[in-house]
Amino acid sequence: MSQDSTAVPEAARKLSGRRRREIVAVLLFSGGPIFESSIPLSVFGIDRQDAGVPRYRLLVCAGEDGPLRTTGGLELTAPYGLEAMSRAGTVVVPAWRSITSPPPPEALDALRRAHEEGARIVGLCTGAFVLAAAGLLDGRPATTHWMYAPTLAKRYPSVHVDPRELFVDDGDVLTSAGTAAGIDLCLHIVRTDHGTEAAGALARRLVVPPRRSGGQERYLDRSLPEEIGADPLAEVVAWALEHLHEQFDVETLAARAYMSRRTFDRRFRSLTGSAPLQWLITQRVLQAQRLLETSDYSVDEVAGRCGFRSPVALRGHFRRQLGSSPAAYRAAYRARRPQSEIQSVPSGAGQAQDPVPQQARRAAAASMPAGPAATSSTAQDPGKPSSDVYTPGRPTLPGQRERPVG
Repeated sequence: MSQDSTAVPEAARKLSGRRRREIVAVLLFSGGPIFESSIPLSVFGIDRQDAGVPRYRLLVCAGEDGPLRTTGGLELTAPYGLEAMSRAGTVVVPAWRSITSPPPPEALDALRRAHEEGARIVGLCTGAFVLAAAGLLDGRPATTHWMYAPTLAKRYPSVHVDPRELFVDDGDVLTSAGTAAGIDLCLHIVRTDHGTEAAGALARRLVVPPRRSGGQERYLDRSLPEEIGADPLAEVVAWALEHLHEQFDVETLAARAYMSRRTFDRRFRSLTGSAPLQWLITQRVLQAQRLLETSDYSVDEVAGRCGFRSPVALRGHFRRQLGSSPAAYRAAYRARRPQSEIQSVPSGAGQAQDPVPQQARRAAAASMPAGPAATSSTAQDPGKPSSDVYTPGRPTLPGQRERPVG
């Protein structure tokens, strides 16, 4: 866990007299996606006491003047306004309508006030951007949809963004990854409040697993973050992905961009929210992940095809990013997938038969969170983690970041 989290443990934080833990306020805005918005409404707004699920009282609050239009053009009328949040012990913000638009100041003030009065604040998917805009994620670990994690890290550098987790519980502030991960987090809240049996009963009603294993890493893609897509650095990033099988460093990328290393680092971080060395290591690990899934190359061969200087380097970085060894990851992946779905590539195949499509190679990803720039020694010595890079511990529950101690 991050040692500089400023969160106060939930046990030490008391609700103000007018707030009740069983009252859940869901804050809706115009332009929000209906799926994410409906998750807390379904989990906390339906009486399932006959199935052994304790009842919550739901308050659906408009975060701005209505009518509220969802994706698809549906119009919603929330029965409550921001003033109703003053009674809630839990406030949920589903996905925000646009990661480039600032949330309404009145809603941010209401969230800050709720947090100051002891309420638990929850952000689902891009709802994390609203929490960050309110300053509630400063100095804390958080997650969001992997596609928007670089933007969150860039825009709010004091937030420790981890795109690998399905959800992060930091005590009185919780965040989840995209779409279905909102269900995971809401089930976790029920489990925290009322125990495993209640959460299991609710999961059965929803026909979902009570706990999902793994995190977002299996879903990470190479798509360009919108901030870098039209920038000249995109050409350098595309070249790097085309040549991951070669051994090159950040100095090589800086030279191709006609910049000094310092200027390149600063420019790259401003566009992606990530240090270029950490980004490069992440891309090599993602490449290795795909080769382990789709080919029969040995781990040594995979290391060479991903630009690692040795299999030891691959194993170290792979374990730190994905939480397992390359061999264990391949075994677990194949155990989950029917053999007919795995298109193996013979180990003697040439580079032209590489299973990773060229189109995917040309896309650039900036999937790691922002953090102080890593040093080049990190790539060469995987047995010596850099203290400059935020490297969270593994969760105690599948898909969950554990809460801080003390």
